[in-house]
Amino acid sequence: MLHRLADGSANVAGATVWLWARPDAARTVDVLFVDEAGQMSLANVLAACQAAESVVLLGDPQQLEQPQKGSHPDGTDISALEYVLGGARTMPPDRGIFLAETWRLPPAICGFTSEMFYESRLHPLGGLERQRLDGTAGFDGAGLWWVPVAHDGNQSSSAEEIAAVGEIVRRLLQPGAAWVHHREGTKPLTGRDIIVVAPYNAHVNRLNEALRGLGVQAGTVDRFQGQDEAVVIYAMAASSVEDAPRGMGFLYRLNRLNVATSRARCAAILVASPRLLQPECRTPEQIRLANALCRFRELAQEFRA
Repeated sequence: MLHRLADGSANVAGATVWLWARPDAARTVDVLFVDEAGQMSLANVLAACQAAESVVLLGDPQQLEQPQKGSHPDGTDISALEYVLGGARTMPPDRGIFLAETWRLPPAICGFTSEMFYESRLHPLGGLERQRLDGTAGFDGAGLWWVPVAHDGNQSSSAEEIAAVGEIVRRLLQPGAAWVHHREGTKPLTGRDIIVVAPYNAHVNRLNEALRGLGVQAGTVDRFQGQDEAVVIYAMAASSVEDAPRGMGFLYRLNRLNVATSRARCAAILVASPRLLQPECRTPEQIRLANALCRFRELAQEFRA
């Protein structure tokens, strides 16, 4: 590949950071585009940028952060985009370009996403207000739904939530149910148009068992980042903050809530224990984490399965 760039027989090439960091890749291209720069470490980008005169970082720092293993000295574990942002939540005008228009989220979902994660700078593309569900017995329209499910002592999986998710899916898939895509028009609502997101693998595994045969997939946010469907159901599993494996910092993490709820073109449905809305916060950061979940509840329509 590099020899073709050198002799001019190729003008565009794509590769991982390992190729662009090689000594013989130095200055082989004019511009290097780094995709998912919110997940790529600053060290890797610095190693690769020697291949180009200019570097363009593309990504969303409010989605999932870079995967990490081990421990690192303070400041060395950030992504390239985090470094450029310097603590800002969205790109300042003097440092880059913020793409302020979503091509996925209808206004009723975008309002929450924009307020909580993008400093109220994100707006829906014209026409997305047409996206909606019809004939679903409880979830018609577009927006956020809150489904409280009382349970106690559950940590990484909840039989009560699994039963509630099954009831929701049955309502969504009843005969005649449909959804409207803003460009492609009305379509039948099928299992392929619904995804179920959960924070823990144990909950995911049991959800997939319960939903087998319906065409509905369950997975963690890591699996579904970058995808979208008509309906997203987010089942949180833990009965309370005290029960949650890995604590509040994982279960309430803003990036994960953002990814989970912003996969939805029509409906984002949150299935959770009401006790998660009443955490005992001890730090300003914990208050900020709890605020996003509570704000979802404030904006959502309530449905009891």
